[in-house]
Amino acid sequence: NPQTLTNGQSYLPPIGPERVAAAFRGGRAQATDDYDRLAECDAILICVPTPLGAHREPDLSYVRMTAEAVAKRLRKGQLVVLESTTYPGTTREELLSRFNARGMQCGTDFYLAFSPEREDPGNEKFHTKNIPKVVGGIDEPSLRAAVALYSAAIDRIVPVGSAEVAESSKLLENIFRAVNIALVNELKVVFDRMGINVWEVIAAASTKPFGFMPFYPGPGLGGHCIPLDPFYLTWKAAEHGTWARFIELAGEINTGMPRYVVDRTAEAINAQGISVRNAKVLVLGLSYKPNIDDDRESPSFELIELLRERGADVSYCDPFIPAAKRGRKFDLDMKSVPCTADEFAKYDAIVLSTPHEQFKDGALYAKAKLVIDTRNVVPTANLGETVLVRA
Repeated sequence: NPQTLTNGQSYLPPIGPERVAAAFRGGRAQATDDYDRLAECDAILICVPTPLGAHREPDLSYVRMTAEAVAKRLRKGQLVVLESTTYPGTTREELLSRFNARGMQCGTDFYLAFSPEREDPGNEKFHTKNIPKVVGGIDEPSLRAAVALYSAAIDRIVPVGSAEVAESSKLLENIFRAVNIALVNELKVVFDRMGINVWEVIAAASTKPFGFMPFYPGPGLGGHCIPLDPFYLTWKAAEHGTWARFIELAGEINTGMPRYVVDRTAEAINAQGISVRNAKVLVLGLSYKPNIDDDRESPSFELIELLRERGADVSYCDPFIPAAKRGRKFDLDMKSVPCTADEFAKYDAIVLSTPHEQFKDGALYAKAKLVIDTRNVVPTANLGETVLVRA
């Protein structure tokens, strides 16, 4: 709702209301849902969702609808920049073609570029101003215009040779993480079968001062970028008659991790002489990464749904997300339980999915019966009779 921003209210917890109020004070910024006001702007930045369809194909419907709306109102002298993560060629194929149909020439009448968003929610060290900004233009005049725009607000601009290079750079960043996370997830399963602690292995390998970068296993991938963006490239690669097998394999491994965690949880519950069916299970954390309230594509939803399919009575605890309406497959309609040792003692098993700082307090687990820790953050000291399983 534009009026929410105009009133100085924030719907993103990392961006406090004081910052929103300051930005909108005195008319410095205005929020609107009136597309006709695009004519007033010298620069138009498109930041819309690029999800996957039912068969992991790119869904560019938001990009196309926005491009159509901009094209109808495009005037001479405007700069348009797409920031949504997508496959190489989207800016040229989806935006340029629509803008050219207006009878204007890119590079003289209007300017068009791609500059991927880079963000790490919850990271206090890096923010918009100090994260280098990659920019690729459809042509040289467009590149110069986009560099000039972003240079006014961002410390370092990284110009590249084309919009396609800029589009590909964002995909590479996310594919790099997805593939390496898949590697350590696979090694976790392998080492577990061998009775080897994967966390200790990673810690030992991390002492090498060169040629190694640690990645850490977990219950699956979450967030809007890492689980989705790699498949934009696999789809485009198939269109060109080539196959991105590494990316597909990484996706297969990462999407299988929630089921692995549920299998390990069932084994641990059964080892306590309890059936998974009707067992009371508490999942810790709904957000996809620690200390934020973003639950997009969180593997915790998959854990809850898979445990419910096995007949478990499942609850969740997340101080950042007091209520959860929707899961990955169906509506959850759940509310977070209190984050206390007495509450934790009520459950037959606790599955730690998201490593919030609160969950690293060993006192929370003093009365717990069984803890399945997928993030290696539960301290072993003072656990008493609590059974701790690293999964």
